[in-house]
Amino acid sequence: MAEQQFDDRHLIETRLESDTVYDGSFLTIKRDRVRLPDGKTATREYTTHPGAVMVIPLFEDGQVLMERQYRYPLERVMTELPAGKLDDAEGGLACGQRELLEETGYRAERWDYLTRIHPVISYSTEFIDIWLARDLTLGEQRLDDGEFLDVFKMPATELLQWVRDGRITDVKSIIGAFWLEKILSGVWQPNERSPQR
Repeated sequence: MAEQQFDDRHLIETRLESDTVYDGSFLTIKRDRVRLPDGKTATREYTTHPGAVMVIPLFEDGQVLMERQYRYPLERVMTELPAGKLDDAEGGLACGQRELLEETGYRAERWDYLTRIHPVISYSTEFIDIWLARDLTLGEQRLDDGEFLDVFKMPATELLQWVRDGRITDVKSIIGAFWLEKILSGVWQPNERSPQR
């Protein structure tokens, strides 16, 4: 099926000026003045973020490796798949391998790129590349200073039930759960796409 082409020129906003409101170690907050497609002007406030990687660690027995971590903005412990922010000049695969080892102590021999998501398009430049990691072997966990989390295994078949029950509400992990379901059912295959850059 041919890909449908769109002319987006009537939707594009043009940046007129940009101001950095806050420049932190994790994110930057910007306030821009833009020209709208109809010629009027508006203000756009958003965060810039270097991007991140999420890993779906899948064991041969059909279990998946999960994490439980306190997330300060929500003031609660969240269940999620391993993930982390890209370091400067770090590629997605290297980031996934680093984060998996640091957070869980596991290494994977097989890595398959799945997709890129944009979790909060209304106010952030953040993207998350999702990788499937298999052929896992346990090593030593290397948590960052000030990082505290628990790691546990669960049957991949139960992951969607946790999403349905509201036990997992983290959007990247929900998307990962749906990808994993499609892969395990044979509907989708990894390696159909290559990482974006």
